[in-house]
Amino acid sequence: MAKSRFNIYQLFLYLFFFQFPAIIYAIRKDVSLQRKQNCRNTVQGRYLLSDDNGHVCDALSVDPWSRCCPGTGEQFSCHGCNFVSLCCNSYEYCVSCCLNPARTQKELALKMKIAKPMTAGTYASVFDFCAGRCRHNSESVVHENAYASDYHHCFSLLSNSSGNMFFNLEARLTGINVVIGRQGESCNSVCRSKGQSCVPNKLSVLNKCELMQKYMSCKGACLASIGSDQPAIVVDDAPRHLNPGTCLYTRTQAMLSCDGSHRHTRRLCPCA
Repeated sequence: MAKSRFNIYQLFLYLFFFQFPAIIYAIRKDVSLQRKQNCRNTVQGRYLLSDDNGHVCDALSVDPWSRCCPGTGEQFSCHGCNFVSLCCNSYEYCVSCCLNPARTQKELALKMKIAKPMTAGTYASVFDFCAGRCRHNSESVVHENAYASDYHHCFSLLSNSSGNMFFNLEARLTGINVVIGRQGESCNSVCRSKGQSCVPNKLSVLNKCELMQKYMSCKGACLASIGSDQPAIVVDDAPRHLNPGTCLYTRTQAMLSCDGSHRHTRRLCPCA
């Protein structure tokens, strides 16, 4: 009887120390909760948000723990986006479209500066680039709080290629009426005659040889100059030393003005 009890005790110890831990380990290994992937998202939208996986969803659908959108919808959706200008009428879909690796090169995005000064830092991730780039900026505004176009959320990477650069410049003029003024006329006067107003922050966009050659068909060269009447073209009957037919741009952006004029030039004006 004692030997039987001893065998039962041995069996109990064997099961406890050798079998149960294996079962517990298997349970932990197979059905334990794995750490969920956490997402970053745009959060600023009233109704929609975009996560860093490129999904767009409404605020009620987002996972409260991971902050991710359900992965059932279209990834990298470009709903409401213009594929030429790379501008969208919705911030969240702009971010989603921008996150597509086929549209935004990671190497170039991470080299982009967050702001214009040379001391400005670069973006830490493609999501940071898209979220920052898609926010409307001063160039999207015509008059203080009025947008030049519904498509004012843009994510284009400026390219060194002249063709892509030209498209980017054109995209920044969406909603702008580009008008060539009469000789000696200021842009304020030119736009007023069209029942519009001059848009000062678009002068810097027009202050490019590529655009001046398109609108003015410059007969001569495109030269840097100093004056508040630029961008402009020197009229054909101007004195010879002023280079008639030449387009003029300024390297001093602070001089750009809607008020400027010169008796021997015709201005290129942004009106809206």
